[in-house]
Amino acid sequence: MTYRSAAGDLALHGIRVLGFPAATRIASRYGLDLQSTVDYLLDFEARGWARQFSFAGTSRWSMTDAGRLEDERRLAAELDQAQARDLVVEVHADFLPLNGRLGRACTDWQIRPTAGDPMAFNDHSDWRWDGGVLAELASLEKAFAPLCGRLTACLGRFEAYSGSFRAALARAQTGQRAWIDAADRDSCHLVWIQFHEDLLATLGLSRGSDT
Repeated sequence: MTYRSAAGDLALHGIRVLGFPAATRIASRYGLDLQSTVDYLLDFEARGWARQFSFAGTSRWSMTDAGRLEDERRLAAELDQAQARDLVVEVHADFLPLNGRLGRACTDWQIRPTAGDPMAFNDHSDWRWDGGVLAELASLEKAFAPLCGRLTACLGRFEAYSGSFRAALARAQTGQRAWIDAADRDSCHLVWIQFHEDLLATLGLSRGSDT
């Protein structure tokens, strides 16, 4: 049976996974009521788990160290309730080789070595080179979807990643290059980073500790 996280837990976790999000972003990501999400965030701020930053008429949220600890405490409790720890550990191990491939693909998307410059910027004029990157991303998508499916069967908060990655890749395949690695939308790279962060938080690991 799939475990469904409490709304307050998702609101807190969303700060970490989404990286400096607005309340609307958190609510949209997890299908939460916006006003309830704002109320949760203000409560987290009062407890010292989150900080609010306002500029240009928009408020965004970041997580404090105390908030990270609280998030990980709640996620650990979820793992116990869902009896999913062994599964998440297995998925994380299967994910790591794919993560290395994704990193190389994104590097190839940004850099295309030449005879005179091994770090030459990819100007996307070589369709064969870019086609190779897109083919690799398509191969990764086929491996990524089953991983997400295994997690979603136990933990419902993982259910959006596969579809988001697939949708971004589909846009990139039509020539919308920003959907590969742009940071201002749910690009392939950004969705992948969020998934990785979700795994790390769930297992109580710090970024870089699993490379």
